[in-house]
Amino acid sequence: MIKKIHTDKAPAAIGPYSQAIAAGDMLYTSGQIPVDPATGDVVAGGIKEQAEQVLKNLGEVLKEGGASFGSVVKTTCFLADMGDFAAFNEVYGKYFSEPFPARSCVAVKALPKGVACEVEAVAVISQ
Repeated sequence: MIKKIHTDKAPAAIGPYSQAIAAGDMLYTSGQIPVDPATGDVVAGGIKEQAEQVLKNLGEVLKEGGASFGSVVKTTCFLADMGDFAAFNEVYGKYFSEPFPARSCVAVKALPKGVACEVEAVAVISQ
């Protein structure tokens, strides 16, 4: 069974997609960007502030889908500038712990709304 996941505690989709989809015991999130769900605006600041908001948004989507940072098995991280890799990792490491999920981290030419980072995840739904 496939179930759409939505929470008002994370930014609404800005296109034809869901915040996340639950399929069986797995949760697949769409990429989260550093948008404040209360205002719809990109948060002020640099990579650290943006990464914090991205991971807060991701946490809310995971929670709504019955998962958590501890049940994430894979993330894909997108950076607008690979020069932000170390600062991004500093924030990322506050949200994930051993065993860390598998991860891909790539630099891309541009991200929606001109943001510095985006993160998507695959997690096991808690039973």
